[in-house]
Amino acid sequence: MAPTLEIRFANEDDAPLVLSFIKRLAEYERLSHEVVATEEVLRETLFGERRVAEVLLGYSDGEPAAFALFFHNFSTFLGKPGIYLEDLFVMPEHRGSGFGKEMLRYLARLAKERDCGRLEWWVLDWNEDAIRFYKSLGAVPMDEWTVFRVAGNSLDSLADEDRR
Repeated sequence: MAPTLEIRFANEDDAPLVLSFIKRLAEYERLSHEVVATEEVLRETLFGERRVAEVLLGYSDGEPAAFALFFHNFSTFLGKPGIYLEDLFVMPEHRGSGFGKEMLRYLARLAKERDCGRLEWWVLDWNEDAIRFYKSLGAVPMDEWTVFRVAGNSLDSLADEDRR
């Protein structure tokens, strides 16, 4: 019998597990040095007064197997919200079991329920396995777009620019 995945929304008590998944993902992506999130910060931002993202947890036989962290964005062209998937991670021992697809199917159904116009995410360009997987689901790369980011000192500088 194929393993099954039970998916539920995370709650405040899950903050340690969410942080654990974030750290495992960062390790996989070779970005562990960038993780500064703490359980306290996650409790505040994911489960506090102003919740800025949501988390799904997937369990197989009662054990954590997958997680997805997402939030709503907005398409001005569609005039509708969308779901942006920030992180999707399946534990190595559960890869190939269909759990990644199940998590994405759950998010797709959620997007439809919430009248969203799209579900989107980024993938590292070196992650060929993920790229093949996403394409097999009908996802298409947005090659004509370039992601820009302002963070750290650059963000501080930009924010304070008119004050000089």
